[in-house]
Amino acid sequence: MTILNRYILSQFIRTFFIVAAAFLSLYILIDFFEKIDNFMEAGKSFGLILQFFILSIPFIIDMLGPILILLAGIISLGVLSHNNELTAMMSSGIHIRTIINPILVGALICTMLFLAMSQWLLPRTIAATNTIWYEEVRGKIPLGIYRNGRYYYKGKEGFYSFARPWPGKNIFHNFSYSSWSPDHKLETLVSARKAEWNEGEWHLTNGQIQIKSSQENYLTRLFDKKTFPFPENPNFFFVPEYQSAELSLTQLFQAMHKQETHGETVVAQTNFYGRISYTLLGIPLLFLGLPVLLISYRKWGKNLSIAIPASCGMAFLAWGIWGALQSLARVDYIPPLLAASLIHIIFGFSGFFLLHKQEN
Repeated sequence: MTILNRYILSQFIRTFFIVAAAFLSLYILIDFFEKIDNFMEAGKSFGLILQFFILSIPFIIDMLGPILILLAGIISLGVLSHNNELTAMMSSGIHIRTIINPILVGALICTMLFLAMSQWLLPRTIAATNTIWYEEVRGKIPLGIYRNGRYYYKGKEGFYSFARPWPGKNIFHNFSYSSWSPDHKLETLVSARKAEWNEGEWHLTNGQIQIKSSQENYLTRLFDKKTFPFPENPNFFFVPEYQSAELSLTQLFQAMHKQETHGETVVAQTNFYGRISYTLLGIPLLFLGLPVLLISYRKWGKNLSIAIPASCGMAFLAWGIWGALQSLARVDYIPPLLAASLIHIIFGFSGFFLLHKQEN
């Protein structure tokens, strides 16, 4: 690596840490004032509050990662231009691509670190902060778990198990409800191909009831349609909605191949591709932001007052488009892989086109 590349790369890394510290401080300050009342009402200690916000740092860095990379690259190149170093380099015959290559390398290094963090660090820290916030502070005890395409709930009198192809609807497939004796022996088992919660009642279709009639025998009855007065309803149970955020990249990948229904597979694919897509978003943003900075300097002079707001606006636009694409993919309107890659293609080609025009 040449002295010039080391100098520009060090400028990028130094700027990245400064921007990250500024955004991180602002985010934690706002989040602190929003949540401190909840911690106080729950009677939690200052040590737990401090632990929560320290463990939140990796998540905040990961969430702000794309805009941190973008602003670090924009400010680094802007400082070079402000100090006339960019003009001196180009006057010496150094190609603009040679100047921005170390910045792109720095962005790639940061992105790889974010991917590593998503694999090994974030699952642990997010799980810890979710436990503190949702269970210890807000008192939500998760009665259910989600494994291999099925939901499992522990109610007051029995256990529920079913698949839920459409999370927004109270329609359940391969439903079962079992009650057990104090000595852990099965007393009643109700199973059905389909169950629906409607008008305050459970309606089961195509199922059977098994009731213990003696020490080792069970009486079995079949039914086409039947209503049951189970003590719980779908709104009673709490399964963490944030569960996918606690999974590593490999766990998200494995979840894609363990779903039983098409709808669940689509959601799992969207979660996996979306996680990687968001982590990689900083590179196409930077690739587009650098030529935007050069254009603003040539038209309005050496001033970051235009480039930085334009970059922030571009980042928020990218966030909005990315979120909309993920929502469309989650409801199976567009393929998850296309939703994850479309914004990278658009911003990447736009940046390449503008950069090529600047070179000419």
